[in-house]
Amino acid sequence: MPDLDASSARQENGHHGLLARAMELLHRTPLIDGHNDFPYILRGLHSGGDNDASLIISEMPIGQTDLTRLEKGRLGGQFWSAFVPCSRDKALDADLVAVRDTLQQIDLIHRLIAQNPRRLAFAHDSASVWEAFRSGRIASLIGVEGLHQIGGSFSALRLLHRLGVRYITLCHDSHNEFVDSSTPAEPLHGGLSKSGEKVIREMNQTGLIIDLSHTSHDTQRCVLQASHAPVIFSHSSCFALKPHPRNVPDDILRSLAANNGVVMICFLPSLSGLATTEPPTPATVATVADHVVHVGERIGYAHVGIGSDFDGMLEGPAGLDDVSAYPALVAELMRRGLSDEILAGILGGNVLRVLDDVARYASVASRRPEAADGRVCDSIDVVWTPEQQKMLTDKGIERRAAAHLG
Repeated sequence: MPDLDASSARQENGHHGLLARAMELLHRTPLIDGHNDFPYILRGLHSGGDNDASLIISEMPIGQTDLTRLEKGRLGGQFWSAFVPCSRDKALDADLVAVRDTLQQIDLIHRLIAQNPRRLAFAHDSASVWEAFRSGRIASLIGVEGLHQIGGSFSALRLLHRLGVRYITLCHDSHNEFVDSSTPAEPLHGGLSKSGEKVIREMNQTGLIIDLSHTSHDTQRCVLQASHAPVIFSHSSCFALKPHPRNVPDDILRSLAANNGVVMICFLPSLSGLATTEPPTPATVATVADHVVHVGERIGYAHVGIGSDFDGMLEGPAGLDDVSAYPALVAELMRRGLSDEILAGILGGNVLRVLDDVARYASVASRRPEAADGRVCDSIDVVWTPEQQKMLTDKGIERRAAAHLG
């Protein structure tokens, strides 16, 4: 009879060996997660009171994220999501509320970093990510989850970049004036509206990464044709393994490779299980690895990353329930035979390439002579009454006449 105890011991030793290798790699290479909704957990936790609550978050009573678990998971960098929900109210003040709430969430992220300076550091490009990582801190970047959060204002879009935002998801769980969401079955625009075409150009010129998670497949195809800069899916998985409107079909993966973009594999159980087995396989650390490998084998490992969506779910896949579990995924990918060089790209190198490529394109595009004419400006409400307009005009004529006589 086979020695089952000896076989189990070898497997256990092999697992511990892979975990040790994973931890060592994470010490040398930053794992940069594309999406975490922890700031919205904090918003909910402190709602109903003022926004002055302490953000010293070593151990949290709820959710999948806190500093203790982040350090255990050896996270190197995080795109924190400045998410606020889509409003079902179409009134103008709903747009204004979305912009206000977005600014509150961005402020919360900046305060979170400021109140934990030995463990977090603000980052906005690859150089600042590496600087934070080498100092032993988690590089903290900002993403916004939906263009509903700009309130229809291109001025707000540009200012989000100045506030440190580096990607914007084009929509969340409903259509907006720019694009179609994956969630409603009936499309509104068939992909991109005319305003959507403008927003793609504006994001390219501003240096904002376009995030296609939550968008419809038609929107994804349109954007991949329209964008001159690489795009990402900050938290999506593979449609071929788990057919779901939020996941990415293989034909779009091929277009993503041509765009030099990255799909960051999501841990959300409804997206990361397998429908290719009988019966279907629930989400586990192994099935998440299957999604990573699927992308790598179809379009190359230079186009895949990690985008957990932690704290956007109540419970994670088996073996990947919270931010402490990243090493288990790295160990599983090592078990599949992926080299340290390939893993360094998956963990963070690929998304850092996109971050720098998008900034580089914007720097060149914004200096072109036609760039100024192509920028989209908001329409401005009437400021002066006719009487004020006449008074100012008359005074201007009077001043010019006096200057000419002098």
